[in-house]
Amino acid sequence: VQLQASGGGLVQAGGSLRLSCTASGRTFGSYFMGWLRQAPGKERQFVAAISRSGGITHYTDSVKGRFTISRDNAKNTSYLQMNSLKPEDTAVYYCAAPRSGGGWPPRIEEYVYWGQGTEVTVSS
Repeated sequence: VQLQASGGGLVQAGGSLRLSCTASGRTFGSYFMGWLRQAPGKERQFVAAISRSGGITHYTDSVKGRFTISRDNAKNTSYLQMNSLKPEDTAVYYCAAPRSGGGWPPRIEEYVYWGQGTEVTVSS
């Protein structure tokens, strides 16, 4: 599956952004989807994941209550709605998918399909 992320930009602290990830192919609904991020000088970090149907989600603690992951399988698209953004959310955000058939939630090392990343900058 090929993934393309979009929607990043510059926003002030407290603002919102919605990231989108569009997938190619007809099997989008068979994959868990995730969003991960990498801040300058730091390791890549898990942000959120969503099950194949969209009924189950999982978040890292630092974004709970602020970020919402969703998906529209008919549009082959996953979303990350980010509210109440903080400067520490500044990073390049990647959408990704693990191979089909893996466990839940996927570990970072299980993500094998990656989009190109979209940059999010939150100013204070």
